[in-house]
Amino acid sequence: MELFNIINEMEELIESCPKVPMTKRVLVDEDRLLDYLDRIRTSIPEELRQAKWVIQEREKVITDSKREAMRIIEDAEKQLERKADESEINRKAQEMAGQIQEQAEEVARQIKLGARDYADEILAELDDRLQKIVKQIDEGRSELQEMKFNK
Repeated sequence: MELFNIINEMEELIESCPKVPMTKRVLVDEDRLLDYLDRIRTSIPEELRQAKWVIQEREKVITDSKREAMRIIEDAEKQLERKADESEINRKAQEMAGQIQEQAEEVARQIKLGARDYADEILAELDDRLQKIVKQIDEGRSELQEMKFNK
């Protein structure tokens, strides 16, 4: 940076100037000192412009960073909300599945009971018929036995 170079040169000038005996004063070449001051005046606007640009860039980076941070936070909140909704939907779906399973098990139990009752009725009717047939068979045999002995 030009400004620092000029200041360093001024410092070297002061250190190389003759000293006034018994004091801390030095004799400085006025023209050289004024020349350094003019150079400082001309370099300051450039230095200020650069510093201003650096500050503007820094502010821009900070603003962009804040904007990006807000976007990330919003995205995270939306994702969290979506996951919460999905979790609620999942919970409700599991609850409904449990209810449907319970209903299906109850229907299956009722069907089994109905099937057993129906089978029992069919078997009872079959038993009645078989008993009648056995009775008829026994009667027929008895008649045959009687005919055999009556002959």
